[in-house]
Amino acid sequence: MGSITLNKINKSFGDAEVIPPLDLTIEDGEFVVFVGPSGCGKSTLLRLIAGLEETSGGHVSIDGVDMTETSPAKRGLAMVFQSYALYPHMTVRKNIAFPMRMAKMPQAQQDAKIAAAATALNLTDYLDRKPGQLSGGQRQRVAIGRAIVREPAAFLFDEPLSNLDAALRVGMRLEIMELHAKLKTTMIYVTHDQVEAMTMADKIVVLRAGVIEQVGSPLELYHTPLNKFVAGFIGSPKMNQIEGPEAAKHGVTTIGIRPEHVSVSKTEGMWKGKVGVAEHLGSDTFIHVHDTGLMDMMTVRITGDIEVRHGDTIYLTPDMEKLHKFDAQGLRQA
Repeated sequence: MGSITLNKINKSFGDAEVIPPLDLTIEDGEFVVFVGPSGCGKSTLLRLIAGLEETSGGHVSIDGVDMTETSPAKRGLAMVFQSYALYPHMTVRKNIAFPMRMAKMPQAQQDAKIAAAATALNLTDYLDRKPGQLSGGQRQRVAIGRAIVREPAAFLFDEPLSNLDAALRVGMRLEIMELHAKLKTTMIYVTHDQVEAMTMADKIVVLRAGVIEQVGSPLELYHTPLNKFVAGFIGSPKMNQIEGPEAAKHGVTTIGIRPEHVSVSKTEGMWKGKVGVAEHLGSDTFIHVHDTGLMDMMTVRITGDIEVRHGDTIYLTPDMEKLHKFDAQGLRQA
């Protein structure tokens, strides 16, 4: 079991309140991602759950038991950090075995757990190597293996892929998702990368300045963002947000349209503009459009085989069924 409940949890450093009182329930077996800009409090919230930071108020419960005053070692959680925190003088086998040796687990049981973790993480051929002989992705897998053998109630990941290059990040992202499917253990994952959040999560928690802006599945946040902040944060490239007379036509302060929900023509359309930079990605092209009179720059996505050049005049037509509307407070309107 690995359900986690936060009840009016908050954190202050002196007079500065970094996390106002918040409530959150994480169900057993869920893959939950905390996402938000730098400084939004996501890592602090994770550390409050782990017990690495003392709470200023509220309660942390794990499987229905209040763990607020319980030490990190006794919470039954395993944390994987951005830095691998491996012992460089130990082999992979000994690094993975370290928490079991500290718990004085019988050797035969240790060996079985090491073998199972190594198989799950494709580390069997590297057990007798030292961390310095491994790639960054392999070292991160060793750190995860060390967490697995503890059989925790939940795994807590604090930006574990930040030190990896782009290709390794994608590979490790898939491996962590596969691992979750195999273990069916609760996982909480902190990232500032909304693409990671969208692709990995069962449930996303969007944070801003310590406040939960929205909780929901990736597609819920994508299709029905509760406010302008979530609308602009979730989705890549981000949503175009238009104010002024065009929004007023719809009776709101701001309208939003995603780049993929705008059609492009060279002859006719609702909005006229000039092509700026075009980012050709093969299957897709992202065009930055200027001089629309709506906003400084709009981004639209077209299929890669439509040819446009810098300075071309084009016409844009939004899919009106996909238009998002926000009031003066930035809240979603029907």
